Amino acid sequence: MSSKNTILIVDDDHEINELLTMSLKREGFHTLSAYNGVDALKAAQEHAPDLVLLDVLLPGMDGFQICSEIRKTSNVPILFVSCKDEDIDKVLGLGLGGDDFISKPFSPIELIARVKAHIRRSNLLHKHEEVTDKTLKFDQLLIDPATHLVLVDNKPVSLSAKEFKLLFHLAKNPNRVYKNEQLFSLLWDDVHMGDTHTVMVHIYNLRKKLEKNPAKPHYIRTIRGVGYKFNDKPAEFID
Repeated sequence: MSSKNTILIVDDDHEINELLTMSLKREGFHTLSAYNGVDALKAAQEHAPDLVLLDVLLPGMDGFQICSEIRKTSNVPILFVSCKDEDIDKVLGLGLGGDDFISKPFSPIELIARVKAHIRRSNLLHKHEEVTDKTLKFDQLLIDPATHLVLVDNKPVSLSAKEFKLLFHLAKNPNRVYKNEQLFSLLWDDVHMGDTHTVMVHIYNLRKKLEKNPAKPHYIRTIRGVGYKFNDKPAEFID
């Protein structure tokens, strides 16, 4: 991984911040450190890091609030690093636009693997983004890959980068069933970084944003014991 990749480390524990800094520098990364929300947002704006390692429990502004603010202007990968290991915290963090969640204490080897995987996926997304992909139009849903615009009933819907990628992939292949493991690999590369519960969270968030009745989804259907499919006729393509 090239040293030009910059990681912003946001943690008020100086020892953990220093540990993460040393571990990442050994792998050739450039690092920035912040110990509170104000400095974190300033660093994210001024330096445009390639990935943010974000603690949840911070003085003043917590990690969830910081994530929310960053997501207003950037799709940079955000990896929560927290001593909080409750599912509700993971759901909240991912729902606010976080890309991953690792609990303290963590293995430095695992954390480095996740960082590399997220940066690799982000780099590939920017490098190989297919400008020739056409806009997909369904009855009440429009998906434009060039601008990442999603409209439901002609109203814009805000999606995170991974939510958009998941939706667009499913919508390009209507009625094809994908296993959880396949979708997990699509979004998080081939490095094992956790269970597929993360896929379920992203599907849940998409349904809340797209469906009139998320409890009875029209677009993204669950195939019990298998995975998910986009339930609609093939899209009308718009140049």
